[in-house]
Amino acid sequence: MSTAPKLARSDRQSLRPARPDEEARAARLRAANINPRTGLATDYLNHFNEAIMLLEMIPDMPECAQDFLLWYPLSYREHFMASHFKARDLAIEAYESADEHIRVEFDNITGAMTSILTAVGAAMREVRQDKTRARLAEQATGWVKPLVALAGGIINGGAEADVDYIMTH
Repeated sequence: MSTAPKLARSDRQSLRPARPDEEARAARLRAANINPRTGLATDYLNHFNEAIMLLEMIPDMPECAQDFLLWYPLSYREHFMASHFKARDLAIEAYESADEHIRVEFDNITGAMTSILTAVGAAMREVRQDKTRARLAEQATGWVKPLVALAGGIINGGAEADVDYIMTH
């Protein structure tokens, strides 16, 4: 067993020894399914996955369009405030104290998903044919699914963070 101090990422360029309070916080975040490296939780993506699931059902069950139209955008904070997530306050605090660059990148992607889903909802409200709603649903799913994957990559720290974590543990 190594006696060398564990290292934590303070930014993308430098390494420094982790303080005990940082290690305790990281343990609390991990226990709550919040990535301690990014301060983000994948639970927020459930909000978008719900919309995708409804969209995927529309081609086979056109009546699901009405269920999709009930979906509305929630910010990260709003999602956790409305959820039964046990560590919702911790999730919000971790998000708000996350590295600004990570948070901006994440917010840009989730903002794009929200814009797409909102625009598709508006378009579905205007059309009268189930075939058109099905086509809109298929297109939206094709646009949003890759963005959910990108957002998941940001939450999980991406490939660079995974290599850094492996090298320091």
